[in-house]
Amino acid sequence: MKQYDVVIAGGAMAGATLAIALDKLSAGKLTIAVVEAMAPKLDQHPGYDARSIAVSLGSVSLLESVGCWQQLAKVATPIEHIHVSDRGHAGMVNIDAKEQAVDALGYVIELADAGRIFHQRLNELDRIDLLCPATIAGIERQQAGVTVSLDTGDTIEGKLLVAADGALSGCCDMLGIGRCEHDFEQVAVIANVTTSEPHAGRAFERFTSHGPVALLPMSEGRSSLVWCVRPEDQAKVMGWSDDEFLSQLQQAFGWRLGEMVKTGSRSAYPLLLRQSQRLTSHRVAVVGNAAQTLHPIAGQGFNLGLRDVVTLAEEVTKGVGLYGDAGCQRVLSGYRQRREPDRGATVAMTAGLVGIFSNCSLPFIVGRNTGLMAMELIDVLKAPLVRRAMGQVER
Repeated sequence: MKQYDVVIAGGAMAGATLAIALDKLSAGKLTIAVVEAMAPKLDQHPGYDARSIAVSLGSVSLLESVGCWQQLAKVATPIEHIHVSDRGHAGMVNIDAKEQAVDALGYVIELADAGRIFHQRLNELDRIDLLCPATIAGIERQQAGVTVSLDTGDTIEGKLLVAADGALSGCCDMLGIGRCEHDFEQVAVIANVTTSEPHAGRAFERFTSHGPVALLPMSEGRSSLVWCVRPEDQAKVMGWSDDEFLSQLQQAFGWRLGEMVKTGSRSAYPLLLRQSQRLTSHRVAVVGNAAQTLHPIAGQGFNLGLRDVVTLAEEVTKGVGLYGDAGCQRVLSGYRQRREPDRGATVAMTAGLVGIFSNCSLPFIVGRNTGLMAMELIDVLKAPLVRRAMGQVER
């Protein structure tokens, strides 16, 4: 039975970044297993329909610190300007990279590119075993470690098991770590679109009565769309022809990028806030979407999960140096105490924005637009929004 310091369930963005960070911060002293169910399709890119994530400037710094950014930078599209507005009302805020004296406020990365880069990196590192395709079928915990059974028939042991296996974490279910859910009563429609005017590195978040419409700049002139609609409208929106979809999107978003001229395939999923009831348990830590899945408003989800990952890597590396044990209680306590304030504040902020900008009562409309106009005019009021947008968050 092979033994590891850390066993990571899930080899997507959170799990792969954690493995690379642990290897980097420990100078290759830790043995790490990454259990991943699906290998990326290295010879097949989704092309126009690629899904994307937004990476804040603060997250870029974290990725640089653990040796992950250099390759990702080659496939990243910079966000040079962010425009926030309330449809049909006067309030708006603009955040510009030049005004903040930075090259970019953040970047957009296609998940297919990130998956290929991370998969290759995991295979290159001597102290990381990528067990793929494989899933965890059973978990047994002892005082000094964890025994993990795989669906391949193999069994491995670790000092620490990390659940990085997504919003509906199978590991958390097996371990009895429950999750809380809140239904935002919105559905996110995802697609890539092309507009008649170049996006020029501009990102948009436009609030409507049904939820936000967000456009993020991508390579080759595309923009990544997240359009939040009411659940009862999902079937209608998904059933529209491309021309009708673009026409309706034009009405919701406006003409700041000219005419909507092309759309790729659409997908839709219900928007829920999911939070694991605990970030740690005996010999177990929870990170990324397994720890919390947020509404896409303000693009905080991946960036919050990355702060989980880097913090855990720091605590594990420190713990091994001090105590010789990657999964001891002091390591887990340090991780939990460092993450809970940021986690609570970010969850509250995103959920609060959904409530404020989805409320159609006149006092809310007046209040939020007054706030947006004040932030646009007074830098000290805009500063907290700028820091959050750029991912300059204490962890």
